[in-house]
Amino acid sequence: MTTAIARACETVDFGLHDHVIPGKGEELPFCSKGLICAKINRCFTDFGLVFGITIGMLCSPVIAQDVSPALITGTAKVTDGDGLTIGPVRIRLHGIDAPEDGQTCAAANGSDWSCGANATRALMDLASGKAVTCEAREQDGYGRIISICSIDGQDLSEYMMRNGLAWAYREYSLDYVDLEEVVRGTQAGVWQAPTQTPWEFRGDRWQRAVDASPGGCPIKGNIARDGERIYHTPWSKYYGRTQINVAAGERWFCDEAEATAAGWREARGG
Repeated sequence: MTTAIARACETVDFGLHDHVIPGKGEELPFCSKGLICAKINRCFTDFGLVFGITIGMLCSPVIAQDVSPALITGTAKVTDGDGLTIGPVRIRLHGIDAPEDGQTCAAANGSDWSCGANATRALMDLASGKAVTCEAREQDGYGRIISICSIDGQDLSEYMMRNGLAWAYREYSLDYVDLEEVVRGTQAGVWQAPTQTPWEFRGDRWQRAVDASPGGCPIKGNIARDGERIYHTPWSKYYGRTQINVAAGERWFCDEAEATAAGWREARGG
């Protein structure tokens, strides 16, 4: 790596670097050839990768002349139908929106089925414990890295779409719109009957929780028995049964970014 590249990236914080493993806890004063630059406070080797805490901005033109997309690689843990973690890095699949883990959808026979749990299980069966490669695109408002992820060339977003377990997330990307139209015609999964979309489900749950929570901040910051800090959104599977004990250090958050910044992690499985 040349000094010129290192200097260029230092002006935009640090770079997201793949396949470089310095000693645990070392600062990371250099940049990769990746398009995406990031603030990196510490790097961890327990998971065999270096990661960016927050995506900052595109690297400067001097780097953009010789670039490849920043990659995040490692063993995946699935959190829900469109989310996973690789080590400490929280990733959201690009271009799709899967039903939330606690969400049900309308079935063709007029009943309901657990579309959210089925979506989570399908992604778990495909990706959990597997070596996943994710091409970082950007960071969302909740600190997650929006990525195109694959296993042996299989696009995970495409897999979820083809199985009728996700919608094309048109608000942010049109990449899977054509595929959605094809799958809609097969009436597979969520397309077997008219049903509530994930964004409608979240919006409904969010507003009801805001109305019922202290100060209008509905996210529950719970502390587990082992001391781990976990936050639950209103659409979380265990939101209703989670009680907050402020005296014990638990707290309420107004949004996920606030919870993440305070040291809480998202509840797995929604």
